[in-house]
Amino acid sequence: MNEVHDGAMELPLVVGVDGSEPSLRAVDWAADEAVLREVPLRLVHASLWEWYEGAAPAEDLGKPSEKVLADGIVDGAAGRARARQPDLKVSTEVLAEEPQYALVREGRHASALVLGSRGRGGIAELLLGSVSLTVAAYATCPVIVLRGRQGKQAETVTHGRILLGVGEEAHGPAAVRFAFEEAQRRGAVLEAVRAWRCPAHESTGHPLLAVEPARLHEQRAAETLQAALDDVAADYPSVEVRRRTVEGPARKALLDASATADLVVVAARRQKQTFGLQLGRVAHTLLHHSACPVAVVPQQRS
Repeated sequence: MNEVHDGAMELPLVVGVDGSEPSLRAVDWAADEAVLREVPLRLVHASLWEWYEGAAPAEDLGKPSEKVLADGIVDGAAGRARARQPDLKVSTEVLAEEPQYALVREGRHASALVLGSRGRGGIAELLLGSVSLTVAAYATCPVIVLRGRQGKQAETVTHGRILLGVGEEAHGPAAVRFAFEEAQRRGAVLEAVRAWRCPAHESTGHPLLAVEPARLHEQRAAETLQAALDDVAADYPSVEVRRRTVEGPARKALLDASATADLVVVAARRQKQTFGLQLGRVAHTLLHHSACPVAVVPQQRS
């Protein structure tokens, strides 16, 4: 259940846990984040244990053995969160259903969802698990996936920088505001990046004749960046903002910059009555390869 604070309903920060090291790192990170946000932490484990176990009870406990395991997973995660943040309000839930469906539904009543990136060594460890990818594609709240270093515990903030990828102006006001809020909570610098490219048909073989088209595209990128930020910046006067336009693919620019950021924020378009993963190329690439946690913020479209 959500906690009540000063007469208002607080939306908890929800973490999907499965007992793996990536999910436990997500618990660490989310515990710190919940304290910054001053909201409760909710730990959710979902699996189809009833389908596989039926009514076979665990010895001496009268419960299916997978249910006992699930209870142990959330209890262990809750203990870890309380050890890290003793004053944090923590609740747990075990759900007998597909994890991605359960977490998308949990996101309807969450301030954000936090997930680990699931891999099993080698190349697989670099790629995002299917549950995290599906939740990031469909959740109606921000989804934060813990990318980056693979130690046993989540690291504390070290760079003091929130990275924001600014796409088309109409696609990302929610992401812009989310990035400002994260920077304000941490006392961090907000670095906003807008990538631009000059189409080949607008340039010529002579480098001097290609300058004007490139300059025009760079100017348009700067104007788009300024417009996206100006709508929100006035509400966060304490946040230091650094604007940067970069020539080249947005995916590469943000991946490179993620090496020295604490969080990278991008928008994801949500289109009504549309099937398939609703993630653009930039968000998809970052979720697989970013060197720091990635926040995907949904932007509803008609």
